[in-house]
Parts: sequence; C-alpha cells; structure tokens
Amino acid sequence: MTYTKEELEAMLENEEISSEVLQTLLEARKSGDVDFVLMDIREVYEYNDSSIVETDFLIPTSVIGNHVEKFEELKDKRVVLYCRTGNRTGQVMYALNNMGYTNISHLSNGILSYFGQKVSNAPIPNQL
Repeated sequence: MTYTKEELEAMLENEEISSEVLQTLLEARKSGDVDFVLMDIREVYEYNDSSIVETDFLIPTSVIGNHVEKFEELKDKRVVLYCRTGNRTGQVMYALNNMGYTNISHLSNGILSYFGQKVSNAPIPNQL
C-alpha cells in the first residue's frame, strides 16, 4: 500500500506505533518520505541480543538521565522509542513529556511485537 507524506506524518503523531506502522515508516524513511529517529532504550546486552535494523541511537534507560541533552538536540524531529515490551518506553515517555518533550512516540508492546527486520550483535549506533 502506498501512503502520502501527510498520511505518514499522521502515523508518526500517534504516541503508540504498531509493528506494522513502524515497518511502513522505516521503509518510507529509506525513500526520504518521512523523517524520524528510532531509539532503543534497552540495556546494551539486550541490544546485542537483538535490535531493529536501522536503529539510530541506543540510550539505555539506566543512563538516560545522563543523556537528556540528546532529546534537546532532537527536539525538532519525531523520536520513536522502543524497549522489550513497551513498559520502559511508557515510563520514559511520561518523564520526557513532563520535561516538555512532546515529539516522542513508542513501539507498542516493544521489540517482542516487532515482525520487521532485526539483527543480532549490531554495532552500537552511538557512543555512550
């Protein structure tokens, strides 16, 4: 199915994004039709076990307080968070919303629900 830029942008406006929608958005991002940042907030060992292809950042929940400036740098972009089941992303979203960041979405039910392309032992996409 083909989506317009407006439809893709509307998908990103939802706080919760399904596996199917994230797959659609990642494909659209490859072709330049939509722009967002995909961020894993699990721990490094979890990321090494399995991560979503094209993850832009890994900032573990255990150290996310030390990296709040990253969200300031990304304030003009939509950020899609994911964790294992969606619990941690819900907590992080709540905290970030209270700090004034309103451009945050998350993969509902986490990576366990994601049926798109995953990879094991991917290089960490950023320096922690």
